[in-house]
Amino acid sequence: MSLIPIRPGAQPGAGRAAGRAAESERRDAARNRELLLCAAREIVEESGADALTMDRLAQRAGVGKGTVFRRFGSRAGLMLELLSGAEAEFQGRFMFGPPPVGPGAPPLDRLIAVGEARISWTLEFGELARAADTSVHNRFDVPPAVLWRRHLEMLLREAGVSADPWLMASALAAALEPELLLHTVRVHAVAPERLVETWRELVTRVVAGA
Repeated sequence: MSLIPIRPGAQPGAGRAAGRAAESERRDAARNRELLLCAAREIVEESGADALTMDRLAQRAGVGKGTVFRRFGSRAGLMLELLSGAEAEFQGRFMFGPPPVGPGAPPLDRLIAVGEARISWTLEFGELARAADTSVHNRFDVPPAVLWRRHLEMLLREAGVSADPWLMASALAAALEPELLLHTVRVHAVAPERLVETWRELVTRVVAGA
């Protein structure tokens, strides 16, 4: 049996101690991250998403602003992190969930259902989504936005839409932009049911004209 040579000056067990220290540091980092996210959610609940700044979060959490920037990179990164759980849950519904939002229903039925689900999602998480949109330099290229448009494009193709389905998907996605939906509901007092019916009419006409 060959022995692993010990470097001069190294102490037996030093590697294990370093591993334990690294693991402890990772646990501390995860705990601090969750504490910052909890503080961020509190600010949003109390004052709205626009009130969430890196300075205010640092003050609420009792840490330096540099700590917040190291953890999230930017305000956009913070907003996307706050949204990640809700966005992942929604993605799971349309990718793997039961029909008609998930696979198994006819493409038009899925288009109608996924739009209705997105409207409901936006009315619940729209403040964060809107704030994330305004914080991100190119919000149309972040992974959740790209996946959402690709999904709409796939359903359009399955429904037989051949007239530039990628651009058509972008146009349909624009109709469900958080800022537009929130403005329509809050400023113009449009009921969510009207939004759903309009979406149904829109996608039905698009598919019928294919």
